[in-house]
Amino acid sequence: MPITFSSLALFNRANRRLLWLLVVSHLLWCGALLGLWAVGQLVTAPSRWLSALFIALQLYAAAQLLLPALLFHPEQRSRTFYLVWGVLLAMAIWASSRLPVDSGWLPVLAIVRSGLLLLVALLVGAALARYVRRLWELLPVCLVMTLADFASWARGPTSSFARQIEDYYRAPVGPPPAVDMILVKLVLPGSAGLLPVFGLSDWIMVVFFAIVARHHGINDNLCGPPGPVLARRGRIGGYLPVSVIALLAAVLLALATGRFIPVLPFMAVIMLGWYLLRSLLLRNRSGMEHP
Repeated sequence: MPITFSSLALFNRANRRLLWLLVVSHLLWCGALLGLWAVGQLVTAPSRWLSALFIALQLYAAAQLLLPALLFHPEQRSRTFYLVWGVLLAMAIWASSRLPVDSGWLPVLAIVRSGLLLLVALLVGAALARYVRRLWELLPVCLVMTLADFASWARGPTSSFARQIEDYYRAPVGPPPAVDMILVKLVLPGSAGLLPVFGLSDWIMVVFFAIVARHHGINDNLCGPPGPVLARRGRIGGYLPVSVIALLAAVLLALATGRFIPVLPFMAVIMLGWYLLRSLLLRNRSGMEHP
């Protein structure tokens, strides 16, 4: 198959519409965060409960951004296609972290960067999910990401990155560490700027699990109908996948303990536990219907 501009850069008409919808929805999410940030500036004595509420609201809103991605139409793509788009998205993240802005605009820029990171993570997670042919393949995926994240957290680069980020945000002197460019920052009450809450890879896995559930006809929505049904009906606000709850649980645990929590192992345990519980419930229901 010859390599052409259309094979490297273009999408079919249905997916182009969904991609534009994703871009617009992420911009709206950024606008909502800006409003929440303005409200947070009015708080003089924030509590952990209020901070938890702010984080939960932002993640719940971010969960709605997944809906258009659940309607993506499969397209046959080459490795070159993913390489080109991977380089372009990486350059966009890098460029956004190098933009010189006045200090008064830093919260706005941080919000836009977070929206960009969520969008990039969504596209990457959706691309990765298409390679899961059978549901049992989630087991090795979860095992590998758990071991890798634990090893990195215990003795690898994650441990060093966590210390650098903690030191910088306690006393922000000089440029931020390089890893800061791939951290999603959210609004916390009483904070003049946004603070890093989770990483790019964490949202990639949130999207990955949601898209895998969609591919295998599994309803992972804890608030009602499956996500694709809500997306087709244009119902925004009723989607809360298990993977978002897993991320929220990890973030709130870190907030409550004041310690860095490796999100991916935590998410893997919750997702595998949910699938196991779901399988047992379905088996029991099937046994009751067919004695």
